[in-house]
Amino acid sequence: MHSLITRAWVEIDLGALLRNGAKMAAHAGVPLLPMVKADAYGLGAVRVARALEQLDPWGFGIATIAEGEELRAAGITRPIVIFTPILPADFDAALRADIMPTLGDRASIEHWIVSKRPWQLAIDTGMNRAGVSWTDVDSLRDVLPLCPPAGVYTHFHSAELNDASRDEQERRFDAALAKLPVRPALVHADNGAAVEHRGHSRWSIARPGVFLYGVSSGHSPQIVPEPVASLRARIVDLHTVPSGDSVSYDATYTASGERRIATLGIGYADGYRRALSNRGIVLVHGRRVPVAGLVTMDMTMIDVTDVPCGIGDVATLIGADGNDRLTVAEVAGVAEMSPYELLTGLRGRLPRRYLDDEAAA
Repeated sequence: MHSLITRAWVEIDLGALLRNGAKMAAHAGVPLLPMVKADAYGLGAVRVARALEQLDPWGFGIATIAEGEELRAAGITRPIVIFTPILPADFDAALRADIMPTLGDRASIEHWIVSKRPWQLAIDTGMNRAGVSWTDVDSLRDVLPLCPPAGVYTHFHSAELNDASRDEQERRFDAALAKLPVRPALVHADNGAAVEHRGHSRWSIARPGVFLYGVSSGHSPQIVPEPVASLRARIVDLHTVPSGDSVSYDATYTASGERRIATLGIGYADGYRRALSNRGIVLVHGRRVPVAGLVTMDMTMIDVTDVPCGIGDVATLIGADGNDRLTVAEVAGVAEMSPYELLTGLRGRLPRRYLDDEAAA
């Protein structure tokens, strides 16, 4: 990457990613099935999966057929499980790419098992999103022995909360498992948040997601990840705004006194959300400065009146600069959005710079 001509980019610390994965595996006490869906939460599924290979994961989790095809094309040979229900029209593509579906409705199961290829049974214990209801598992007793699932799983809806919901979902899951004609060798339920708050998993594997990418579930977890992603942009323009003049569309920012405004080469088309208009904070030479006016599609203005800087200098929108840091959770909180949403939005035209590249060798 030619840093002097790059207007904005995402930095991914692969060393931190690996340390987060190792910490999760040690705390869970079982192999990992890392979730690399949504292009590894916006950080690059192929590079992330190649780096995580060092942890000897059981496999990888995805959400679309295309995501699995990309991993296979990159040489990933471990099991790939697609956790979004797929329609029979997609079965041929899944078979060609050796992608293991998770199924929960009778018609799809009957269609898939003709192939005699591995699949997993999805059991809904309260998320009410996908899978056979834990109360309806009996309805599949006749079809499951025809091609028994290689695995069975459920998904917690509030694993990060200090409430009784996870215990209730596990009670329901246990009841559903007891109704299966044969219990599969692979049984899983713990996502990253469950492992953060409970520790050793009682199941076969754990399915970490955003923890790997540097975001904790909060609410007093037992383990905390290292930051992985940083978002940086260069100052591409500097100008003085007289008192009373406005900045950006709709004139939502008016200068109170003469202000020095820097324009960054990044906007909401790059994933720096419009919701950060007039309330986002950016680091310039280790000092916090405010976003001035509406974030536009390609550019964002910041007030650098009190910070000496020049065109070409780097501003940090997520990450560390000097002794300060803007975390994904902090920036997402200011934007009133989920950290997941913020991270997965850092895709498209933003180039990626991978630090500790030897971790992906």
